[in-house]
Amino acid sequence: MKMVAASKLRRAQVAIEEARPYALSMRALVSNLASRAELDLHPLLNPAGDKGKVGIIVISSDRGLCGAFNSNIINATMKYIDREFTGREVLVTVVGRKAIESLRRRDCAVGETYTSVMEGPLMAASGDIIGRAADQFSVGDIGEVYCVYNKFKSALSQRVTLEKLLPFEPTSIEEDQASIDYLYEPSQTGVFEALLQKHLQVQMHRILNESAASEHGARMTAMDSATTNAGEMIDRLTLQYNHARQDAITKELIEVVSGAEAL
Repeated sequence: MKMVAASKLRRAQVAIEEARPYALSMRALVSNLASRAELDLHPLLNPAGDKGKVGIIVISSDRGLCGAFNSNIINATMKYIDREFTGREVLVTVVGRKAIESLRRRDCAVGETYTSVMEGPLMAASGDIIGRAADQFSVGDIGEVYCVYNKFKSALSQRVTLEKLLPFEPTSIEEDQASIDYLYEPSQTGVFEALLQKHLQVQMHRILNESAASEHGARMTAMDSATTNAGEMIDRLTLQYNHARQDAITKELIEVVSGAEAL
């Protein structure tokens, strides 16, 4: 399992390293467009519904044997609900089998659930997950959308992250970039609408890649530790067995010698 996880980790690490620059560039482009005065009232920039309702997308795994990967996500989700969103109604969307039952047992309001996401095309799954959340946000069912996931740092390090997805908050841009405008076809609003939807899908795709790489890294580390612990346990048991066998042989020899002396 360690070797399989290491092989999958290499592919997942390449995927996230390639996805991050594109996601950052997409965010910068959409932030530049969102800074135009005509787009301030876009529904995905300003919540139309009850700001007291929060939607949280939780990214876990479908399988275990990956150390504290899933428990960290579940514990962090409960901490955010209890501390960050105290007194607010929270609707949880869960990706991965491991978190579904755990959050339901903790009386979380679990809505949409997704399994086997990592086995198929991530871009299609990303569009489905964030599309439903954006629809709920647009019609006013929820006022904010967040995502809780493991951000990949290295094979040995993953950090649980809470990231805000909606309403979209443009990042600060440099003055020389702010002065640049574009030619829009068919319209400024239409172009921004399409790019904003694409941006949300790209960010969710990046998050799923982050979680996949983190899962493989955590599983590789956990299986390496399990192999080391099993080897140490075998060594200890072998030593105990040899001591017991030696004691039994010594006891038999003493009995034989004692019997011969008695005769």
